[in-house]
Formats: sequence, C-alpha cells, structure tokens
Amino acid sequence: MAELRGLVEKIRSKNAGPFWLTIDIFCGNRDCFDRVSAALETGRVASLFKVSPETLKRFDIADLNVIKFSLPRPSVQGTRADRDMHGAAWATLLEDLEI
Repeated sequence: MAELRGLVEKIRSKNAGPFWLTIDIFCGNRDCFDRVSAALETGRVASLFKVSPETLKRFDIADLNVIKFSLPRPSVQGTRADRDMHGAAWATLLEDLEI
C-alpha cells in the first residue's frame, strides 16, 4: 500500500460555489487512474470528509485521468463559521490516504 500523494501527480481542492467544494485527483496516466479509481472507495472518502456517501458526488473522468469529488461545504463560504474561504485545504485530507 502507498499514500495517495505518492501515486498521483496532484490533488487539489477548491470552491464550487458558496455551498459546494470540489476535490480533483490528477492521476497522470491511465495505469495510475485505473489503480486509484479501483482502490479509492467512495464510502471511505465520505467518511474522511464526514459526509454521507449519498451526499458525496464522484466523477471518474477516464479521458483526463482525473477523479473528482464534490461535496457540500460544512458552512456557507464567507460566513463566520467558514474556516477555509477558498476550499484549498481539503485536498490535504486525501494526501495521506493509503491506497
């Protein structure tokens, strides 16, 4: 097993509007994409982000070797409770995940 960050080219997160976040996993090539796509369970990612699996949206984009997750923000962007205005810190939660 290896940490996700050691397998892929890049993991990034960002806003997808004031109510949603998106996390992109750039695999770089088809072999990496196939390996990560098969091993990365949606339920495990939902648990990591503390959302229900039904709420987490997953998009496997094979033509681009990208796996994308979208999830509701825990608080609306820009409110007092928002601790990450740009959504950039969410990617770091996935980096240490064992694949």
